[in-house]
Amino acid sequence: MKKRWLLNLILLAVVAGLITFLYVRPKTAVDAKKEYEVSPYKLAEFNAIGIEFPAKAPVTFEKVDKYWRLTAPYKTRADQLSVQRILAIVAAKSPEKIVSDDMEKFGLVSPAFKLKLYRDKDNVEEFLFGTHSPLTDEQYIAHKGTVYLIPNSYAEAASTQVIEMVDKAPLKPTEKVAGFDFSRLEQWETSRLNLDLVNGQWKVSIKEAKPLQNEMNEWVDYSWEHTMAKSVELYTPDRKAVYPSFEIKLADGSKVHFDKVQESPDLILARPDEGIMYTFPSDSGFVMLNPPINVPSK
Repeated sequence: MKKRWLLNLILLAVVAGLITFLYVRPKTAVDAKKEYEVSPYKLAEFNAIGIEFPAKAPVTFEKVDKYWRLTAPYKTRADQLSVQRILAIVAAKSPEKIVSDDMEKFGLVSPAFKLKLYRDKDNVEEFLFGTHSPLTDEQYIAHKGTVYLIPNSYAEAASTQVIEMVDKAPLKPTEKVAGFDFSRLEQWETSRLNLDLVNGQWKVSIKEAKPLQNEMNEWVDYSWEHTMAKSVELYTPDRKAVYPSFEIKLADGSKVHFDKVQESPDLILARPDEGIMYTFPSDSGFVMLNPPINVPSK
């Protein structure tokens, strides 16, 4: 009996010792998957971008007054998020870092396209985009003679159709709304509707109107200052065509002119000064041109 108790005590001590050893022993670190930074740069370092293709016109951007503009193949405001996606290449990480003299096998001797990021005209960083890995859905790129493997999303951002890189907002980020002249639109021709922001309060030219300030502020914010068209295209004014039109008054005293090219099934507005035509869904388009001024029905 004593031997059995002694055996149990020995087994208990062994188990306790094993548990203690497993608890206090140095823990082996789990090997993290190695990643390599493609570059050490910051997005804010660059003020111009060039994308060069073998068989089509280059695409260029330039930062002007803190905002990106498309400068080729045509000149207009750029979609800021689209440009940020292109610049994101500087923050890319790769599971592979290859130093090789054989760039041909990665498709980098005649690359799919070249992405150039400029600090100034004499200070440029170049990224070459080559073939795709046969094992993964990733693409080989080269920077400063080193080859990396990165997701396709970086190439997609840089090779998007140019028209998709145009800003879909009808107003510039720096244009602050101070009023509207809707008097030349059909539904407001009789009343000659004008709206003006005076000392922080919206005034309506229609005497019977009883606008609620919160509703007006929400309408301006939702319908104009933060709205986006569902698509855009280039616009060249036709001197022979006469469209209903309106103007947005800005805080600096200037005005922005819009032509109403179409009202249904979608609202199409054209901005001649920028040469862009904006398409909005009919429901949001109706709200854009019909402010909540609360005119009592007769």
